[in-house]
Amino acid sequence: MMKKLELSGHLLARNTLINFIGQAVPLLVGVITIPFIINGLGTERFGLLSLAWVILGYFTIFDLGLGRATTKYVAEALGKGEEEQIPRIVWTAVVIQAILGLVGALVLAGITPLLVGRILNIPPALIAEAKATFYLLALSIPVVLVSSSFSGVLEAKQRFDLVNAVRVPSSISTYLLTLAGLFLGFQLPGIVALILFARFVALSAIVVLALKVFPKLKQFSASFALFPRLFAFGSWVTVSSIVGPILVYLDRFLIASLLSMAAVAYYTAPYEAVTRLWIIPASLIMTLFPAFSALEGVGDRQRLGTLFARSVKYTLLALAPIVLLLVLFAKEVLQIWLGSDFASQSALVLQILALGVLVNSLAHIPYALLQGGGRPDITAKFHLLELPFYVGIAWLLVSHWGIGGAAVAWAIRVALDTLLLFVAAFKVCKLSPRLLATNGLTLASLTLMLLAVITYGLKSLTSAFPLFAQSVFFVALFSLFALVVWRKVLDASDRGTILKVVKL
Repeated sequence: MMKKLELSGHLLARNTLINFIGQAVPLLVGVITIPFIINGLGTERFGLLSLAWVILGYFTIFDLGLGRATTKYVAEALGKGEEEQIPRIVWTAVVIQAILGLVGALVLAGITPLLVGRILNIPPALIAEAKATFYLLALSIPVVLVSSSFSGVLEAKQRFDLVNAVRVPSSISTYLLTLAGLFLGFQLPGIVALILFARFVALSAIVVLALKVFPKLKQFSASFALFPRLFAFGSWVTVSSIVGPILVYLDRFLIASLLSMAAVAYYTAPYEAVTRLWIIPASLIMTLFPAFSALEGVGDRQRLGTLFARSVKYTLLALAPIVLLLVLFAKEVLQIWLGSDFASQSALVLQILALGVLVNSLAHIPYALLQGGGRPDITAKFHLLELPFYVGIAWLLVSHWGIGGAAVAWAIRVALDTLLLFVAAFKVCKLSPRLLATNGLTLASLTLMLLAVITYGLKSLTSAFPLFAQSVFFVALFSLFALVVWRKVLDASDRGTILKVVKL
C-alpha cells in the first residue's frame, strides 16, 4: 500500500500557481492573436468559428461525467493509500469514454445538416464551410473525452505540472494554427483539421505521462462492475454538462437567431475576453476538487471548511481589483484591443459581463466543494431550476435590448446560481457561515468596497487626463491596495504560504 497523498497548503498553492500560469499563457496568446484572426476570417466567419467551438464543448456531454468521476475516485483512493484500485477505475472510464465518444461523433455528424441549414442563421455563402467544419469537429469528440480521464488521473495525484506541460501547448496551438491556416490560405475546414491533428498529439502525450506516473496503468484492467459506481456520480455531472452549456452559451444562439452573426461577434469578443478571468478561480478549483475529494474521503471536516473559506477570500481579493479596472476602462480597453467599432458596440457588454464574472467566480468554490463531497446532484438540480428562468429572461432581454440585454440576463442568472450554491454548501457540508468571517472574508470585503469607492472617484477626477496619466494614478492606488492587503487582510498563515511559493 502506498503512502497517502499529503495535501499541504504549500502544495495546493504551488499547484494553483502552476495552473494559473498554464492558463494565463494561452490567454496572452489569445489576446494577441484574436484581432489578427478576426481580421483574417472576417466577423461572420469568426462568429461561425466561435459557435463551432461552443457546439464541440456541448457534445462533451457524452462523457457522462466519467472524467470528473475518475478524478474524484482516484483522489479518494490516493487519500486512503489504495493505489491498487486506480488502474481499474481509470481503464473502465477510458473504455466507456471511447465508445461514447464515437457515439457523440456520429450524432454530431448526423445533425450537422439540420444545424447549418435550419437552426443557425448562417449566410448562404458559408454553408458549405460550416458543414465541413462541423464534420471535422465530430472527429475530435472521442479524443477530448479520452483525454479527460488521463488528465484526471494526473490531477488527482496533484501532478498539475505534467498536465499543464501538455495543456499549454495544446491550447496555444488553437490560436497559432488558426493563424498558420490563414497564412496558408486555408478556409475554416482546413484550419479545424490542423487543430484536430494537434489534439491527437496532445492525447498521445498525456497518455505517456499518465503511464509514467502510474506504471500499473500499463496493464489493462478494466472492470465494468465499476461502471455503476462511476455512473452514479457521473450521471449528475452529465446533467450539469447538458444544461450547463445551455446556460453559458444560450445568449449567443439567441443573438444569432434574433439579431445577426455580426452581433454574435460583437458579443463574443468581450465575452471571451472577460471570461478569461475565470483562469483565476479555475486554477484554484482544478487543485481544490481532488483535494476536497481526498479530504471528504477521510472525513477531515475541519481542514475542508478552512480550505473552502480561505479559497473564497483568495478568489475575491484576486479578481475584484481587475473587475473594477475593466468596468472603469471598458471602452478604452476595447478601443486599444479591437478598434473603435467594437468599443462603441461592446463597451457596456464588457462592463456588465465583468461584474457577472466576479460573482460567478465565487460560485466556483462551493461548486467544487459539493461535487468533491459527492453531491453533484445538487449542482445539477440547481442548473435544471435555473434553465427555464434563464431561457425566458434571456429571450425577453435580447429581443428588447440586443447584446446589452443578453449580458444583463447572463449576469442575473449567475448571481442566482452563486446564492444557491453557497446556501447548499453550508447546509449540506455542515459548515458554519462564520467560517468566512473567521478566515478574513469580512475584512477583505470591506477593504474592496473602500477600493471601489476610491477608484470611482479617481476616475471621475482624472477623466480629462490622458490615458497614460490616468494609468500612473491607478498603478499607485492599486500598489497601495496590495500593501494594505498584505499587511492587514492576509494573516500569518496566508503570508507564509505565499512566500514559500514565491521562493520556488
